[in-house]
Amino acid sequence: MKKLFLVSWVAFMIYFAYFITTSVMAQTYSYGSKGDVVREIQTRLKRWGYYTGAVDGIYGYQTYVAVKNFQRKNGLYPDGVAGPKTLAALGINVSQSKTQTTSGPGSQNLDLLTRVINGEARGEPYIGQVAVGGVVLNRVRDPRFPSTIPGVVYQPGAFTAVADGQINAAVVDSSRKAAVDALNGWDPSGGAIYYYNPEKTTNKWILSRPVIKVIGKHIFCK
Repeated sequence: MKKLFLVSWVAFMIYFAYFITTSVMAQTYSYGSKGDVVREIQTRLKRWGYYTGAVDGIYGYQTYVAVKNFQRKNGLYPDGVAGPKTLAALGINVSQSKTQTTSGPGSQNLDLLTRVINGEARGEPYIGQVAVGGVVLNRVRDPRFPSTIPGVVYQPGAFTAVADGQINAAVVDSSRKAAVDALNGWDPSGGAIYYYNPEKTTNKWILSRPVIKVIGKHIFCK
């Protein structure tokens, strides 16, 4: 009886280890991986100029190099493996082997931009909330910054709301409306890529940036 129990226990542990391993691997793509998620990775990297190979759904050497370059640009550890953080920076959410894109209103990009505006600028004039969204999108378009909204938002030290947890605060309606307006092209910041509250910052470098305009308590600058 004890022997049977021991065999059953060992079999259970082997199955459990296999289940955990395959569950983790389902969210990680590396050299040799194949499928729709790999194809989506290649498509996005190609769109942003990191990848020049065929979009064939095969994670080969060119895909590996492209992922490494993308990781370097977006402040991620450059191991060439598309794990959860890299997939998030690419704007890809893998759920039960299905890929959800983040290309427009109602998507993850909208949700993330809403939370950044909410954390950084709720209580500011509405035009100032839209301007904060404009700064995020201006950085996405600027070659000096990551080329995706998640990449910009989660770049180390970029936004106070990420550091202090305000990005997870309850969202007010104006924040979501401001995110939609920003994604639709309204940029009250005048092309700014930085902003700050002079009452709160002690950063001498940010204080030296050329000022574009002042909206509410925020100064928007180049």
